[in-house]
Amino acid sequence: MSFNSFGRIFRVTTWGESHGPAIGATVDGCPPRIPINEDIIQSRLDRRKPGQNKFTSQRREPDKVQILSGVFDGYTTGAPVQMLIENTDQRSRDYSDIADKFRPGHADITYWQKYGIRDYRGGGRSSARETASRVAAGSLAFEALKVLNPKLEIFGYLVQMGTQSIDRTRFDKQHITQNPFWSPDPIAADIFSDYLATIRKSGSSVGALIEVVAHGVPAGLGAPIYAKLDADLAAAMMSINAVKGVEIGAGLASATLTGEENADEIFPSESDIPTYGSNNAGGILGGISTGQDIVVRFAVKPTSSILTPRRTITKSGEATEIITKGRHDPCVGIRAVPVGEAMMACTLLDHYLLHRGHIGWTDHSNQ
Repeated sequence: MSFNSFGRIFRVTTWGESHGPAIGATVDGCPPRIPINEDIIQSRLDRRKPGQNKFTSQRREPDKVQILSGVFDGYTTGAPVQMLIENTDQRSRDYSDIADKFRPGHADITYWQKYGIRDYRGGGRSSARETASRVAAGSLAFEALKVLNPKLEIFGYLVQMGTQSIDRTRFDKQHITQNPFWSPDPIAADIFSDYLATIRKSGSSVGALIEVVAHGVPAGLGAPIYAKLDADLAAAMMSINAVKGVEIGAGLASATLTGEENADEIFPSESDIPTYGSNNAGGILGGISTGQDIVVRFAVKPTSSILTPRRTITKSGEATEIITKGRHDPCVGIRAVPVGEAMMACTLLDHYLLHRGHIGWTDHSNQ
């Protein structure tokens, strides 16, 4: 199996399976002299790990990270950074009943069709457990971005769960970390709680919509054709397990707008940085950042492992039914928030380094 890496200069390779002895990430191209230690990485991993409340998988993984290389005296050396996270709470027996069956809506069947073999214990590489490795790599990217651009801020939040959405007039950034749903709307958080409790008790699952914002990104990152910043961000978010759709800025709603409505009017300002009347472009025009907030949304499908019987086939092609026992997220989108933040950080750092290698820091990049 190839294609386990992403990024051009800041290049991340993830490895390991859900029920194997460990998972991890190897990061090549991280700049030297970036302050980093295991505690910094751990603080971000703790935001994603399962078992923290009744609304996530009850798999009890501490997600304790170990740095094996590339760091000396608390700083990156420029060598590849290898990180390992042991798996300590696997229950492979929970999957014995589905060893010869395919979960509808899951990658089980396509792995079998492509490779002729699959790890049915939690889905192997297709498990959302793989995303812990991305968060570890993203922690490195966050720390490097702090050095390159101390004003840069990246934060994500949940804007919709199933049919329930936040009210943006009640948006409170401070509330995002004060509820288990990463909701910026305190009233919606209470609604999400009751809604998901019903879903969970029924043995089912539900999807979600996540938004990730990068504030303080300079103009000039990205390239017009084959290294578009928005294309790379879309690919990064789409690569996250269970993601089925990505939008930049107004996204699909752009199709409903007129030219006048869609155009983000430009105005002079007292600084050298122009101001905009709106941000339908999501901070990117022609593949290049504008200096506005970069706004990305991605849709996460419902978890495929549910207790409701579903029709499927066996590996030999016979009709059967399937239910999936074990510990699963009723809404995997909740834990996707820190993963989306990590992928934003990795992609932006990669483009910072590409930009510096291409034209250096110029006046046009506001550096």
